[in-house]
Amino acid sequence: MRFIKDFNSGDRVADIYFCKHIQAATTKNGKTYYSVILQDRTGTVDAKVWDPNSEGIDDFGSLEYIDVYGEVTSFNGALQVNIKRARLCHEGEYDESLYLPVSSKNNDEMFNELLGIINTVKNHYLKELLDALFVKDEEFIRSFRKSSAAKSVHHGFVGGLLEHTLSVTKMCDYFSKSYPAINRDLLITAAICHDIGKTRELSLFPLNDYTDEGQFIGHIVVGSEMIAEKVKDINDFPVLLKQELQHCILAHHGKYEYGSPKMPAIIEALALHLADNTDAKLETFTEILNNTNEVGWLGYNRLMESNLFDTRVES
Repeated sequence: MRFIKDFNSGDRVADIYFCKHIQAATTKNGKTYYSVILQDRTGTVDAKVWDPNSEGIDDFGSLEYIDVYGEVTSFNGALQVNIKRARLCHEGEYDESLYLPVSSKNNDEMFNELLGIINTVKNHYLKELLDALFVKDEEFIRSFRKSSAAKSVHHGFVGGLLEHTLSVTKMCDYFSKSYPAINRDLLITAAICHDIGKTRELSLFPLNDYTDEGQFIGHIVVGSEMIAEKVKDINDFPVLLKQELQHCILAHHGKYEYGSPKMPAIIEALALHLADNTDAKLETFTEILNNTNEVGWLGYNRLMESNLFDTRVES
């Protein structure tokens, strides 16, 4: 299979791809065409069906698999597939694992490592809270392990939320050992729970899109609410401890302009923000490097606010 990340302008495409989205549109001359988003596990690409009424174009819709024949072109600096023929595929013709982006790391191993860290939490209130979510709540666990950490930008793949959470938690564990002022149990619990709201902010793949709750409220506030819901079932959970944990979640984006409802007011909230931002930025840069065919200078990236370069160390 020719994966989307390997497309180059001038290539001819003849393979099955997932139609993430299709929408009818009209040219300036009044001619109808289809705007399509094709997807495989390596990413997405814009595509067009310029003659939707031609004999070689089957009727197909969003979230269906199609056998595509077309040509890769470049438009406004981005690759685009001009679809000449498209046949609707049926179950059994394709392997879904080829079309959904999945973490390169083993999901079972990551989750077991996270459970191991949970078992090191000594505060019995926080341990009971973590167990309520990550040991006893089977519905939450299934969603958490399958969720992405973002619609795009970083960890936007199946298992991405688990991978990101584990990375942030391990970084916070290092912080807690290096800076004695940090309460390790609080920071570790906050790190493990900081993005749990994303299980309700984003739908699972193949959609991986914002839910109504995600659009209206967002994962930061949703995550804080989820903590409050679970704490109700834990006898005598200290009010201040609950507020400190919620504050860590509410402040983990670090700045108001980054969507954070609060600025970090305790050292654990600051440590969580730094770990979250570090993992997100480094993963974003890694994905940029993995998904480019360019060598040397890669161009300006808005998220990094810099013209990026693919490191070349001469020996």
